[in-house]
Amino acid sequence: MVPLAKALAPSYHVLAPDLPGFGDSEKPPHVLNLAELTDCLAAWTRACGLERAVFLGNSVGCQLVVRLAVRHPELVERVVLQGPTMDPGARTMRQQTWLWIRNSRGERGSLTPIALREYWRCGLRCLLKTFRYALEDPIEEKLPGVRVPALVVRGSWDPVVSQRWVEDVADLLPTGRLVVIPDGPHTLVHNRPLDLARVVREFLSAAPAKRRDV
Repeated sequence: MVPLAKALAPSYHVLAPDLPGFGDSEKPPHVLNLAELTDCLAAWTRACGLERAVFLGNSVGCQLVVRLAVRHPELVERVVLQGPTMDPGARTMRQQTWLWIRNSRGERGSLTPIALREYWRCGLRCLLKTFRYALEDPIEEKLPGVRVPALVVRGSWDPVVSQRWVEDVADLLPTGRLVVIPDGPHTLVHNRPLDLARVVREFLSAAPAKRRDV
């Protein structure tokens, strides 16, 4: 997330938390499920003194952002979902593993050591269990409950998140908008931060769209 954070920092106050079990945060005695991670994100937001904020997630982070917008709507002003998982058409560990292998060919080499280091730090048990929680999360059931302006972003070369799926995501969101960045892989936050920052700025500067009744 750091390249995107640096690209947005001149224009916005940018914060990037490490959730429990990941990064520099403490490791809890059990692997937190997505609902528990979402509540931790809400608690962190309140501890930072943020009344309402824009939340941007990448990949599984989109599932947490959607849960936050539904479970704690008072904290969320807008959301950006970059490469939202999990595609219902590929919701098995075998399918997702193959898609991630395919995607690795299109990512910048500098991402690989960062990802491996972070996987090592969180541990295999935490990694696999969180992956399993993500696979079992029907995000499509929660999307209609996101009652704030929402931007969905996909890299056109992203094999993990299909074009059909992100179109469905945007349609299920009451005020969803879809932008596709040409030739972008799954991890735009790292590999195409300037392009992603540009579309985020355009989204944040636009007036909120009228909500659709659902």
